[in-house]
Amino acid sequence: MIHLRGAKALRIAAIAATSGLAILAGVTSAAAETTVKWLHLEANPAYVAIWRKIADEYQAKHPGTKIEMQFLANEAFKAKLPTLLQSKDAPDLFYSWGGGVLKQQQQTGTLLDLTSAMDAKDGAWKKSYNQAAIKGLTFDGKVSAVPYQMGTVSFFYNKALFAKAGVDADAIKTWDDYLAAVKKIKAAGIVPIAGGGGEKWPIHFYWSYLVMRDGGQQVFNDAKNGKGNGFTDPAIIKAGEQLAELGKLDPFQPGYLGATWPQTLGVFGDGKAAMILSFETTVATQRVNSGDGKGLADDNIGRFAFPAVTGGAGAPTDTLGGLNGWAVTKKAPPETLDFLAYLTNAENERTIAQSGLIIPVAVGAEDGIKSPLMRGAADQLAHSTWHQNFFDQDLGPSVGRVVNDISVGIVSGQITPKDGAQQVQDAFEQDQL
Repeated sequence: MIHLRGAKALRIAAIAATSGLAILAGVTSAAAETTVKWLHLEANPAYVAIWRKIADEYQAKHPGTKIEMQFLANEAFKAKLPTLLQSKDAPDLFYSWGGGVLKQQQQTGTLLDLTSAMDAKDGAWKKSYNQAAIKGLTFDGKVSAVPYQMGTVSFFYNKALFAKAGVDADAIKTWDDYLAAVKKIKAAGIVPIAGGGGEKWPIHFYWSYLVMRDGGQQVFNDAKNGKGNGFTDPAIIKAGEQLAELGKLDPFQPGYLGATWPQTLGVFGDGKAAMILSFETTVATQRVNSGDGKGLADDNIGRFAFPAVTGGAGAPTDTLGGLNGWAVTKKAPPETLDFLAYLTNAENERTIAQSGLIIPVAVGAEDGIKSPLMRGAADQLAHSTWHQNFFDQDLGPSVGRVVNDISVGIVSGQITPKDGAQQVQDAFEQDQL
């Protein structure tokens, strides 16, 4: 990659910082050799094609700027990114889950502070997004990533299998209702839940949601700020006990402790489990990971929110999910910001939303949501009383890793709920040193 240097670099940087949404113009021949390296987390060929089309359209409008794309699967992305960010091959922009991982990257000085670019021209660029998304990607007053999408985790279920087991999804309002449904489904000879224990983080959805339902926002905020009983709070231990209760029902498919997330989606898509706790994109991802590439028909998939816990401090309208964005490294060429403004404008976010890939955050792009199930997730987010980023991301990599480990340990009966809570607390205290 050839970077722009000297006065020319300063001039283009000034344009990027002061125009936000403006298309860079008047760049001389040196820009012809500029490459923007884009690292993304994606494995679905259909979605890769959408990203490539947007990049190609940008290149056609900006001869002289090349968008070089690299896509990695989830675990490979997590494993390689820290090393890449410290190397000469660091990407110029990359996918981020936000939360503590993004904050840590900002604190190491790896990332470009996007605040001045976002605030230029009376904040035109910043105002083009859902402001909750901007706030969620801002740490210590610095915008650390360009918003891309928000999402929420919920249960998706196979309507035919629920009908066969005589279970009414609309009647599942509490955790006790949910456990009763699991028992009824299993009694009908059907695997109740597709579980992805091999990668661990899919199981942390259960522990996290139960912590939210039992303790509410106050307990979780106190824990991650080192107040009160921290992660050994009675409500958090109770959440672990409820997860252990689910585990004792043996609700997952055989071999779930070794299953990757794509394999887990395939179990659901192949009709081998009645439900899955998963992302808003499940309708599309179960299809591509199914054995026949078709999966369950859209009209055979239903959705319901994670149930309430009787007597818990959390509200059933509290949501767990992602707040994703594009982080920019300090060594990135100025054209990176211009491409990001293009990539995340309302027109392109609408196009991506129409594919069923995202719930967009660009103002005016929400009408691109076509899937009824995706619309249901968007409506749930619109009425969320507390939207919490994934625990393993929000708490940072060290603590987050322990959260994932103990979630699998508790549900599989390998550790007690109390020991699991203590392990998270110990990791948190160690992380503060």
